[in-house]
Amino acid sequence: MPTLPDERQAAILGRLLRDGRVLAADLASEFDTSEDTIRRDLRDLAAAGRCRRVYGGALPVSPAAGPLSRRDGIAPDAKRALGRTAAALVSPGQTIVIDSGSTNTRIAEALSAAIDLTVVTNAPAVAHALAGRPRCCVVMLGGRIHPAIGGAFGPRALRDLAELRADIAFVGACGLAAGPGLTLFDPEEAEFKRRIVDVSARVVVAATSDKLGTAAPFSAAPVAALHDLVVEADAPEAALAGLAHPGLRLHRAAAV
Repeated sequence: MPTLPDERQAAILGRLLRDGRVLAADLASEFDTSEDTIRRDLRDLAAAGRCRRVYGGALPVSPAAGPLSRRDGIAPDAKRALGRTAAALVSPGQTIVIDSGSTNTRIAEALSAAIDLTVVTNAPAVAHALAGRPRCCVVMLGGRIHPAIGGAFGPRALRDLAELRADIAFVGACGLAAGPGLTLFDPEEAEFKRRIVDVSARVVVAATSDKLGTAAPFSAAPVAALHDLVVEADAPEAALAGLAHPGLRLHRAAAV
């Protein structure tokens, strides 16, 4: 088995790519070395941006970094399918929150124009998708729009949320995994999403498969706080197994 640090770290990355996660204890046994050595390897890989450290091991780094303008063009058909499935969870007369994000914009587009709704959002793209619908009352949360993320989530948006009680919230995620839960790259955005969870009776996450089993630096909510998870038709069972809990309903979108 690999004994030099570079060889061992390359092998660890191979296991991470193959299995979607690695455990320090298992790697120590496999490579016949100490857990301290493996933990140093994982720290080195995390510092280089090659993995995300979690308790007891590591996860792949979330692919969701980058500006909204770039992310909006990634897997558009899959996101539209997720949007249609998620939008079907909404009932007439509800007050809903739709967070910023390319998949959440597809949810807004898929909402029925034939039902009365109040939609609260921090995202201009979501508001634009619903503008002009006579039966939809759109409420914008205030504050500065983050240029890369495409949503407001500073102090003013948090104050606006404090006055809200929502029936259902669609919360964006950069990464979603059993241990760290729903994670983000920006600490203020993570705080904003925590507040959405607090004021909403039902929390929904719609996530493309590349986000499942990955992590970003800042935690917004544990998996136990989610009520519905909407995934692609072919989302791998291995990535979903650790996310299951008694209160979570899983919805698979139609195949594209």
